Amino acid sequence: MPALAPPVTGERNALREFLAYHQSAYLAVSYGLTDEQARSAPSASALSVGGLIKHVTGMQRIWMARVAAAPDAPPKDTRPFEDRSAQHADEFVMHPDETLAGILDAFAAQNAESLRLAESADLDATVPVPRDAPWFPKDVDAWSVRWVFLHVINKLARHAGHADIVRESIDGATMYELIAGQENRQPEPWLTPWQPR
Repeated sequence: MPALAPPVTGERNALREFLAYHQSAYLAVSYGLTDEQARSAPSASALSVGGLIKHVTGMQRIWMARVAAAPDAPPKDTRPFEDRSAQHADEFVMHPDETLAGILDAFAAQNAESLRLAESADLDATVPVPRDAPWFPKDVDAWSVRWVFLHVINKLARHAGHADIVRESIDGATMYELIAGQENRQPEPWLTPWQPR
């Protein structure tokens, strides 16, 4: 993961590159963590690095199902709202029987599908606004696929910032030193690659 997204050549390439860039933040922020550390919630919130990765995996899966179905709606989830809400809340928790490696594998698979759609989906296709949750706007009928990708990039960036705070609370590691450690870079006067302590 470079410190900056690469130059882009057009709208589709920009969406794809910034999507990939923000996906890669989770690989850096989880670099070198044990399962127990990834499961821990050391800050004032209940968030953990593992739980955040589970959440952004699920978030991408839901939005990409909408992209893949556009201009139609994806198959309706017929479970009661309470069950769907419980699943959403569970995405933020890394359970004792889950491993960071397993969570990262699921994340990588979803990332690949999201990138495939970013490269191939009709950006102008309409995505119907769901009517089965109270937080979706009632005065908007549809978004474009383009809007969905921008929304997903926004969500990835927002939660990567949460993960940065959690990671720094675990062991003091910050993003640039984690990237340098992950990429096995040599130390620089301005940057020491992260190493397990």
